[in-house]
Amino acid sequence: MNPTSNIPPRQLTIRAGHSTLSFLTPEQDGTMAFHPYTVKSGMSLSANLREAFKEQPYLQERFTKAVLTVCSPVVLIPKEDYLEIDNFNAETMYGSVLTGHKGEEKLTKELYELDAMALYTVNKDLKMVVSDNCGSVDVTNVMLPVWRHLYKRYYQSSERRKMFAYFHDKSVDICSFEQRRLHFANVFDAQHAHDALYYLLFVWKQLGMNQKTDDLFIIGDMPHRDWLMNRLATYITRVHTVNPVADLNRSPLSQIKGMPFDMML
Repeated sequence: MNPTSNIPPRQLTIRAGHSTLSFLTPEQDGTMAFHPYTVKSGMSLSANLREAFKEQPYLQERFTKAVLTVCSPVVLIPKEDYLEIDNFNAETMYGSVLTGHKGEEKLTKELYELDAMALYTVNKDLKMVVSDNCGSVDVTNVMLPVWRHLYKRYYQSSERRKMFAYFHDKSVDICSFEQRRLHFANVFDAQHAHDALYYLLFVWKQLGMNQKTDDLFIIGDMPHRDWLMNRLATYITRVHTVNPVADLNRSPLSQIKGMPFDMML
């Protein structure tokens, strides 16, 4: 008998954003600890991650498993279309939609609830650093748990049309659901509040949303929040800010200050 068979796996969660790194580590009392890492400029994200594994006390143990969450653009393919493609090639498919990601590994993951396949990328060096320091690695994307949560928590709860905007990593991911699947999903630069306002109203109009009866939900770290919320209110009647603590039923992770919403899920 393997004497370690009854020991629960020690899982490390790594979030690799745009020039940011943060970690979730399991504590002895069963809780999770959040560790934002100060990235050194002039070094690649993979080099910073390698340094973090060498220097940070909370990364010194050998973790059984790691989940690497990356912040890269996602290509969504309806599942029925995916199944009809003979000799599916992730590299070719991704490159036909988005440019600038040559040399990155292309990954697919099924979104069962939404009848879709998600296609995204990961930096090969970044993944290799994790593999060198952990037993096994599962690579996911920041938006996959967010889409699942929004679909289950809000889309299925009423007939009212809804648009969602998740602010993170100096960008905003905007999505909407219809007929039990993602109807729209795209990411825009949101370093400046004026740009964020333009993209939100542009997509709202593009989707044909009703400014008086439909809902806009705002999640995450919005730039110049008060100004942007006031401006949105002049165009859209029903604008809601999602409070993670209430939204996630006061889960312990939702109460950790500074943690990105996607890491709470």
